[in-house]
Amino acid sequence: MDSAVYALIVNAVVAGLFAVTFAIIRLSYPGQRYVTYFALTYLIGGLTPLSELGVRLTPFTTPFMMLSYGSFLVSIAMLLLGLAPMAGRRRPWGAFGLLILCGALLRAAIWDGPRNELWYELAFQSPFMVGSGMATVIAVDAVRRRRDPLWLALGIALALMTTYFIIKPLFAAAFGSGATPIAYAASSYALLSQSVGGMLIVTVGLLVLLLVVQAAMGRTIAESETDPLTGIANRRGFDRRAQAMMADARAREQPMAAILFDLDHFKRVNDSYGHATGDAVLRAFARILSDRLPASAAVGRLGGEEFVALLERTTLRGAWLSAQTVRTALSETASHLPAVTISAGLAVLEPVDTIDSLLERADRAAYAAKDAGRNCIRPVPDPVAVEPQRASRAG
Repeated sequence: MDSAVYALIVNAVVAGLFAVTFAIIRLSYPGQRYVTYFALTYLIGGLTPLSELGVRLTPFTTPFMMLSYGSFLVSIAMLLLGLAPMAGRRRPWGAFGLLILCGALLRAAIWDGPRNELWYELAFQSPFMVGSGMATVIAVDAVRRRRDPLWLALGIALALMTTYFIIKPLFAAAFGSGATPIAYAASSYALLSQSVGGMLIVTVGLLVLLLVVQAAMGRTIAESETDPLTGIANRRGFDRRAQAMMADARAREQPMAAILFDLDHFKRVNDSYGHATGDAVLRAFARILSDRLPASAAVGRLGGEEFVALLERTTLRGAWLSAQTVRTALSETASHLPAVTISAGLAVLEPVDTIDSLLERADRAAYAAKDAGRNCIRPVPDPVAVEPQRASRAG
């Protein structure tokens, strides 16, 4: 077995392994639909080295030449359909169709052209240059927006692949790529093409695979830290963000406050209207917290009818105003939901606080609010806030 045949077999096997791996990930994580296109990229791309073997080992060169060119062109175009949504962009269906159409027409136009001529080799490689160049642009745009080193590495690999397609015609024109398909298959140019191209395709595949796994892990972590009913953070997710916010507040010597919200008499809502209505109330309250509190706030559901918010750069007075905004908004909820009120407790971050001790003080304050008649906020930091608080109790 000569080196070129060995390289072709290795490339076909590697492409098959990538296709199977991406297919398994797609089945394991149904939400990552774009992984389907990566599986198809390598499944279809694997036909290219097999077609090259067909050119070498059978007398039927024409169909294998067509399959080799077509499968590689479609696999390059298919890569765009996977990269774009993974990078947060729309799938470029127009570019996908145009690339395949123009590539097919160009190949038909030069079918009987003179091999080893620079113009012929440039025309032959140009669809692959354009396709890999477009993939490079997608990766570079993702780097600009996300600052992710994996995307940077992928962008570099794709840029090298684009450069490879630019250099190939120069090499073919200078050293020859074979006057016929069979001569090409046995040439040093074919060995170089399969070896270098195979290494670049494997590099791109590994980096794409790492990005897919990274996204899958991120999705799994997000799901494990999200309350499925309300869509905001659960206790685990809240704690993780709160730890980082507390560390930052201490490093910057800035104030921070916690608000613990408890829906008043929520059991009566479930008993009187049913759990479906109770769930709707919880979802509505979670939306109020997300909409009315600052975007920088960490908001979470601790369990049952208890919710929490952590506000950076916020004093006790600022926390009271935020809690009052939420309390007022709750009274204006949709008419199809039963009327509910909240009791809220406030606490500010102390030098020795942990997240547990901070929330414990806020919880005690929330109990004090309930003892004061519910539908109010405790503690009140100064006399200016006393009258609004009394008004809230009267409501």
